[in-house]
Amino acid sequence: MAQVTIRINGYSYAVSCEDGQEGHLAEMASEIDRRVGSIKSIGGQSGESRLLVLAALLLADELHDTKASLEMAKHARPGGAASPEHNARLRRIAARAEEIAADLAEP
Repeated sequence: MAQVTIRINGYSYAVSCEDGQEGHLAEMASEIDRRVGSIKSIGGQSGESRLLVLAALLLADELHDTKASLEMAKHARPGGAASPEHNARLRRIAARAEEIAADLAEP
């Protein structure tokens, strides 16, 4: 097992990973740090735990959207049009993403 020290929001964390995955882990940490920085720029400074939770929620929401998009692509009609059910689901996902963004903008 490899040991990597990552930095998120100015804090260092020692994390273990499989040998050869150090670069991938560093990239993931960099993405989280970018998200935390984005959250801070929108809503000011918050506690470390809150920033990390919000960053995790943003990433989870993005993962959810990606999975939903892949699922919709599986069910697309010939010619690329999605079914009405999938269009409705996409509208719900977009509305939820807007709610999360609005919550992040609140102090």
